[in-house]
Formats: sequence, C-alpha cells, structure tokens
Amino acid sequence: MKHMLMIGSLLLVSVAAGCASSPALRTDSSSSAIRAAEEVGASEVPRAALHLQLAKEELGRAQGLSEKGEKDQASSMLLRAEADAELAILLSQEQDEKSDAMQAMERVRQLRNDNR
Repeated sequence: MKHMLMIGSLLLVSVAAGCASSPALRTDSSSSAIRAAEEVGASEVPRAALHLQLAKEELGRAQGLSEKGEKDQASSMLLRAEADAELAILLSQEQDEKSDAMQAMERVRQLRNDNR
C-alpha cells in the first residue's frame, strides 16, 4: 500500500512538472514532491532524511532567487529540490524493501528450524 502511494505521488509530481509553465507552478511541483517524501517516511531513514532536508533548503533558495528576479537560477534550484525529494522517496522505499527482505529471511530460518 505504501509503495502504491509513493508511485501515485510520483506520477502526480511528474504530471504537475510536465504541465508547469511558470516558476510558481514549478514551486508547487517541488512542494508536492517534498510532501510525498514526507508521507512515505523519508524523515525516518537517515540517508533519505538528508535528501529531504536538502530539498527543503533548495526550495527555500529557489523562492529567494525568484524574488530577486533570478528566474533561471531559481528554476535550476527547483529542479534540484525535486530531484532530492524524489531521491529521498527512493531511499525510503529501499529501506522498506530491505526490512521486508530481512523479515522474510527470518521467517525462512524459523521454518527451517521448525522442520528439523
């Protein structure tokens, strides 16, 4: 279920990014990617949390650059924020999959021990 939410969030972010034609909409897309990372628990996974924090900082820098009229630099910073948020999602998912694999391995060990 968590993976379906993540996939749905990524699709929503991708569609929003593809439809964006102004920096304000791009900011919304970056914010959505950050929210998606938070929803899948990126803040609980150290490596993912780092990229989530970077995404938040980059979004703030992009907003500041936009206010100064530096649209190209702001747009570049927004792309970085989105990329870091998406990486946070993937790292969080990786951790979930590792945990699932460890649990499955433990169940196999228990079944082997029970059958002896």
